[in-house]
Amino acid sequence: MKLLLAEDEKSLSNALVTILEKNHYSVDAVYDGAAALEYLAANVYDGAILDVMMPKADGITVLKTLRREGNMIPVIILTARSDIADKVNGLDSGANDYLAKPFDSRELLARIRTMIRVQNPPDEKVMQTGNIQLNPETLELSSESSSFRLAGKEFQMMEILMTNPDSLIETDYFMEKVWGSDCGEEKQVVWVYISFLRKKLKALHANIRIADVDRKGYRLVTV
Repeated sequence: MKLLLAEDEKSLSNALVTILEKNHYSVDAVYDGAAALEYLAANVYDGAILDVMMPKADGITVLKTLRREGNMIPVIILTARSDIADKVNGLDSGANDYLAKPFDSRELLARIRTMIRVQNPPDEKVMQTGNIQLNPETLELSSESSSFRLAGKEFQMMEILMTNPDSLIETDYFMEKVWGSDCGEEKQVVWVYISFLRKKLKALHANIRIADVDRKGYRLVTV
């Protein structure tokens, strides 16, 4: 899952990015409302966390702009304001949830899970391609013979591949969706993670494999 975090207090932003990444989220962090709107226009996210008090454009303005443009991405509003009127304003502006500072990181994580679950009901909890299953709740990649618990980025890559079987997934797409546009990583990192997944599929005696496609990207194919 990929999130946008818009929080102008950099120490808090850094702490939240660390917490979210440890819980298997990919995060792009920005520090003002104008940057938030630019990132939301240029990228696809599963959810956004917006601080209210930000320079250039506050969180409510960002939220109203998104909804006016028809962007229904799930949004949690963060703010130091706990007044009922402020909460009502945030929710009436289109927020899915509202969390007042200071807050416990466990509550934020629970609210993110709820927000995404409501937006994407688990009609198909376990994905399957060939004899391989991928469980989004446990992050397990399994076959009848065995299973592996994937790391967060491994899971995201395998989810993309299994959602688009037989389709070319370009390296740049993996970089954007899994590492984010400002990650600073070289494209070689995609190959490294593909290698990890290939070894796991081989150990699971999978009847699918990840094929290279003309040095452009990868495709999940049946063998």
